[in-house]
Amino acid sequence: MAFEGLTERLQKAMEKLRRKPKVTEADLRETMREIRLALLEADVNFAVVKDFVKKVREQAAGAEVLKGLNPAQQIVKIVNDQLTELMGEEAVPLNKAAHIPTVIMMVGLQGAGKTTTAGKLALRLKNENHARPLFIAADVYRPAAITQLQQVAAQIDVPVFEKGTDVDPVEIVRQGMEVAKQNHNDYVIIDTAGRLQIDEQLMDELANIKQLVHPDEILLVIDAMTGQNAVNTAQGFDDKLDITGVVLTKLDGDTRGGAAMSIRAVTGKPIKFVGEGEKMEDLDVFHPDRMASRILGMGDMMTLIEKAQKNFDEEQAQETMDKMRENTFDYNDFLAQMDQVTKMGPLENILKMMPGMANNPALKNVNLDPKQFAHIRAIVLSMTPAERENPDLMNPSRRRRLAAGSGRPIVEVNRMIKQFNQMRKMMKQVTNGNMSGMENLFGGQMPGGKMGQMAMNRMARKMKKDKQKRIKKLRKLRKKR
Repeated sequence: MAFEGLTERLQKAMEKLRRKPKVTEADLRETMREIRLALLEADVNFAVVKDFVKKVREQAAGAEVLKGLNPAQQIVKIVNDQLTELMGEEAVPLNKAAHIPTVIMMVGLQGAGKTTTAGKLALRLKNENHARPLFIAADVYRPAAITQLQQVAAQIDVPVFEKGTDVDPVEIVRQGMEVAKQNHNDYVIIDTAGRLQIDEQLMDELANIKQLVHPDEILLVIDAMTGQNAVNTAQGFDDKLDITGVVLTKLDGDTRGGAAMSIRAVTGKPIKFVGEGEKMEDLDVFHPDRMASRILGMGDMMTLIEKAQKNFDEEQAQETMDKMRENTFDYNDFLAQMDQVTKMGPLENILKMMPGMANNPALKNVNLDPKQFAHIRAIVLSMTPAERENPDLMNPSRRRRLAAGSGRPIVEVNRMIKQFNQMRKMMKQVTNGNMSGMENLFGGQMPGGKMGQMAMNRMARKMKKDKQKRIKKLRKLRKKR
């Protein structure tokens, strides 16, 4: 996952400050040195790091900060604000044409993920804007490029205009635009050719396409795993084409994240989207403030809530909450909830969006192998309908039958049933506003130390208030009757 190393280094630096009753100039210098080294190790551009550290030091060195009631917290806030400013301050939406179609050119080096990203973007436009996009296959050089675009398009039911590999790309785009106008497509996404490196032939061709269609968006797709090369690539494309935005792909991979923190500062162009998975749904709007919070290990609750809203059925969620409260939550509900959670993406990414969970020691000991979900599913599906509806029926002989039916060891079956029962008990407590027992899930400590504990306590208080409101409402109804 991106930023793991950077998050760990920054958290350690900030933790040193938090432990000190008073922050001195020497402490501040040491913290700035740690921040500088952490950013450089994350492959952030040297000039960007120098400017960033200078700004943080200037703001943090003020007497009102060092002599304040809680200087460590104020310095953390300054670092957070500067990280947000560095990456662009706020999310930048796609440009939209005054009259259809809105034309989006996807550009970038070969292997960056242009074609897949084009598919993800088209699906997002379909789902959120009810759009009718059209792909134009303008990559006539890479083997099977057109076939790949057709396969991506087939997954999301979007038409592709193509003329094979023997026609000039500029002519293909010209004819494709005519088709889009005839069919009243409101978005046209042009999948252009890439190279292994920037060359004049590539740039001339892209410039000719730009001159022909005057695109509303020129999105540069960059592989975040290329580090500083990503910044150089962005600079090269921007100089030639005047790009309007950047899409960072493979941000969920083994990347240090320096590109995300350097591109805006070097090119002045916003990062508009990030790809954090292989599924067609795995394209998210880039929010600099949320990314800064994630880098500092403070979580990203807004993105987590948005993902939940997209993937969870509201009525089903309410029904599940009622079952948890009444302690009637069964294995059928468990299976349904597991399916909805897996739609949100890798579990470790979801947990790291919770405050204080990035680099949490308890999280590192949790087995997050995706195969575990398949094993759990196999065990649950080996149960009879009566067993799924009544979890208390699980005696030793039934457990042995489940192990044989699912092909899993009896130890694994026992562990799954134990964890289910613990979760069932804990969720009943949580839905009733009681947070006792939560520590057992995290090795005797609440996630994220004080930060996570505060977040959990706030959630508990809210649930308790909601419960009290429901009770008052019921009492009023009874009195009226």
